[in-house]
Amino acid sequence: MRDIDERSRLLFKELVETYLDTGEPVGSRTLSRRDSVDVSPATIRNVMADLTELGLLEAPHTSAGRQPTERGLRLFVDGMLEVGQPTPDERRVLEEQSSNGDPQGALDHAAGMLSGLTRMASLVMASKGDRPLKHLEFVRLDEARALAVIVDEAGDVENRLIDLPLGLPATALIEAANYLNAQLAGRTLRDAQALILKEIETRQTQLDDLTAELARRGIVELSQLPQTGGRQLIVRGQSNLLEGAQDDLQRVQQLFDELERKEGLLDLLEAARDGEGVRIFIGAENQLFSLSGSSVVAAPYRDADRNIIGVLGVVGPTRLNYGRVIPLVDYTAELVTRMMR
Repeated sequence: MRDIDERSRLLFKELVETYLDTGEPVGSRTLSRRDSVDVSPATIRNVMADLTELGLLEAPHTSAGRQPTERGLRLFVDGMLEVGQPTPDERRVLEEQSSNGDPQGALDHAAGMLSGLTRMASLVMASKGDRPLKHLEFVRLDEARALAVIVDEAGDVENRLIDLPLGLPATALIEAANYLNAQLAGRTLRDAQALILKEIETRQTQLDDLTAELARRGIVELSQLPQTGGRQLIVRGQSNLLEGAQDDLQRVQQLFDELERKEGLLDLLEAARDGEGVRIFIGAENQLFSLSGSSVVAAPYRDADRNIIGVLGVVGPTRLNYGRVIPLVDYTAELVTRMMR
């Protein structure tokens, strides 16, 4: 930005906004007709040439017009974008659809709402470990190891290998599992962990030392389930990506292929948990969407203790209405957070 004077900054902002609105490269004559632009087409052409040299604009094919590069879009989003608020009608739709009182259903609703309002594909990542639990048991493998098997209320099963305390009798596995099942029933691992560890540390349980140690190891290990097995992904509205894409079907097909890479999507959404508020990934900034040149707008949602437990967002072409999409994603994440309390 230090290499751009005020006039170039204004013209760059006007060009990007025009491009995002029309989807077409912007020529100097078109830009000169904007109400806020009072310089000649010749001056605009000179500024556009300078911005192209800086890597902020590019000329697609043989077009005389210019459009922002991914670097230019990042500059625009970070320093020039004017973000609005969801309209009253959008807020009403979002609030009505999220008021069914079912936390798990809220995730499906969130995905459907975002894809419908933004006309893009929506993504929701949730942690399976945040579901209420149904049953846990220990299966002994040898003298030193056991397999902890946990089943949640949706019927999904997670396994975790744990080390056994030395000299642990076979009955201890049953006793430890019975104790944990009594504490975990209807709770998530996150909710139950602190209670169980406190009871074990303060010797409030009826378990002997070895069995209590097994229970402690079990709850600690299960609370650190592998990322690959502890996450679920909801994708909705892929068909929206076909709208208006007749001239760019190859890019859309590439995007469809990228959306099939579930683990890559989960890793991308996991990255959105690292910061506060909305995160924006533009084109090659994320390896998953480097070929299709797509953007992701994502925001985390939280539980009653304000812990981040998942991420939701949308994916579409880099030429999306960031000023409208960002507040929609942010507000939907806020509504889902309320549902998780």
